[in-house]
Amino acid sequence: MATLFSRIIAREIPADIVYEDAHCLAFRDINPQAPTHVLLIPKQEIPRLADAGAADQDLLGHLLLTAGKVARQLGVGDAFRLVVNNGAEAGQTVFHLHLHILAGRPMRWPPG
Repeated sequence: MATLFSRIIAREIPADIVYEDAHCLAFRDINPQAPTHVLLIPKQEIPRLADAGAADQDLLGHLLLTAGKVARQLGVGDAFRLVVNNGAEAGQTVFHLHLHILAGRPMRWPPG
């Protein structure tokens, strides 16, 4: 069954896309938790970070480097937070790996 994010990748559902390359796509979150809240998703569907394997190492590195690139493109490259929720109890609601890029407000610690 297609996830919401795979349907966005296929352009079946509209999204405010801010970045795309051969491996990933970034778009604005429809329920932002910060002034800048972008989701970065791999085009290859991996349900959770814990489901990634050694074969996904290059893709995972690409996602981290791309997160910095997208943050710089959005003008928040000096102060942003990356969040990856793994599993329902951690707050994951769409089971297609995604990184939240959050910026534009003070971030507290600990999160949650």
